[in-house]
Amino acid sequence: MSDATQTAESLEPETEEQLENQRIGRRLRALRTERGMTILEMAAKAGVSAGSISQIERGATNPSISTLQKLRAALGVTLWSFLESEAEAPRENPYVRHPGERPKIVVGGSHFTKELLSPRDNNQLRFMILTVPPGAQSMDVLTGPGDKAGYVTSGNVDLTVGDEVFPLAEGDSFQFPSTIPHYLTNRSGSEARLIWIINIRESHL
Repeated sequence: MSDATQTAESLEPETEEQLENQRIGRRLRALRTERGMTILEMAAKAGVSAGSISQIERGATNPSISTLQKLRAALGVTLWSFLESEAEAPRENPYVRHPGERPKIVVGGSHFTKELLSPRDNNQLRFMILTVPPGAQSMDVLTGPGDKAGYVTSGNVDLTVGDEVFPLAEGDSFQFPSTIPHYLTNRSGSEARLIWIINIRESHL
């Protein structure tokens, strides 16, 4: 490989997913060091391998929601704390979140995108924009005390709650206890978008 080819490759723009991975990694490292924890100590407390934590902190992997859940529990923070940087300028109003202030998570291999709409100061009610790519399925979901609800703004998805499957189209809404196993599937050839709402009775997100 020539030096010119290597230089061209090094200048290729990073994808949005890579940038989000790096942001999560930096935030995880900051939260861990703030608590005086080594990677080995966090690995033992979270039940996640030290190698996996190291990869996440380097931004070299896209962690699943279940992995982030284990890490956030070990740190004593909410899931969105991985995206809320202490270096960000304070927002003008604690009750409002502007478009440019929305933290975003690209979820594991499914490449679901969760974009937080709630102000960070509200820990009991969270709502977000959920983008579901064609053919994707959200098998990596969290259950716990509370309720989940939503509204389909575009596209088509199947919502599975327990043993029941509900086909949803634009304009449909739903609500169910989040203790019941559930997931979304996009069987169409087009992206789907939903407003996803979570009422938290225990801080598991």
